[in-house]
Amino acid sequence: MSLVQNAENLVKEAREVDIKEFLRLVDTAVDLQASEHDRVGDVQVVGKLVNLLPKGEAIVVGDIHGDLESLFHILKTTDFIEKVEGGEHSHLVFLGDYGDRGLHSPEVYYVVLKLKEAFPRNVILMRGNHEGPDDILAYPHDLPNHLYIKFGEDSSTAYDRLRKLFHNLHNAVLVKGTCIFLHGGVPTRAKTVNDVAYAHEKHPRETHLEEILWNDPWEGLTGTRASPRGAGKLFGEDKTDEFLELFNVKALIRGHEPSQGGFKLNHNRKILTLFSRTGPPYFNRHGAYLQLDLDYAVEKAFQFNQFVRLF
Repeated sequence: MSLVQNAENLVKEAREVDIKEFLRLVDTAVDLQASEHDRVGDVQVVGKLVNLLPKGEAIVVGDIHGDLESLFHILKTTDFIEKVEGGEHSHLVFLGDYGDRGLHSPEVYYVVLKLKEAFPRNVILMRGNHEGPDDILAYPHDLPNHLYIKFGEDSSTAYDRLRKLFHNLHNAVLVKGTCIFLHGGVPTRAKTVNDVAYAHEKHPRETHLEEILWNDPWEGLTGTRASPRGAGKLFGEDKTDEFLELFNVKALIRGHEPSQGGFKLNHNRKILTLFSRTGPPYFNRHGAYLQLDLDYAVEKAFQFNQFVRLF
């Protein structure tokens, strides 16, 4: 019998989960992520760079930030659970920022990690700046408060276990010849693929991981300048072009930035930003995710637009 029956039951479980089951699930996810040092199913992994095969479908989810309703909508409308159980070649890729801001951070983590437990070869978990290292963790960091509301005095244990999970999340996902997924932006000093794959090992001696998690594209800028976020940088189109050439891809797909319309385009459409939640504190009109046909031969970056799904 499947560990997950459908999206409705999964959300119901998330609302009712106790601390014992939550801790078991987080520990399972930590073990699964730690085991992905060379492969995720039939997908090769180098360091923390996942090389996704260009076949089937990738459902790409941006920032969720504790919005259980939006996550449920995405699972329901994409039929991800039903597709995988039916043998279809579908991957669910999360770009990071699962918690903070929204009140249902523990429930979102439960749903995401339950999916990972049920479909370990099909669910790919990336690291966002809200799952960052201790020295550059996003502020305000609301997750401990949300865990306390859910689990009371046991919340500190749940938080400690989740911190272990953060350190095992992936840095990037590459679809050969097509696109690359990062949470924030291009690491502007990266010279090799390994600078991305092993960015976590080089932190904080080098800035690659900080920039992957925190950088933002900026129009009309050449090179980089300091970011108002207090970490990472703003980067211009020249830095985007250098990075895409390094990986031989057409576009960067990212999260990290709120968008009133659910998504936005930068640098002549070579960067697509997804914001996959709605409601307070952002009050954006739409959320968006990507339902990408990996069999489709993308020739130009603007062709990714057809795969954006608004809600």
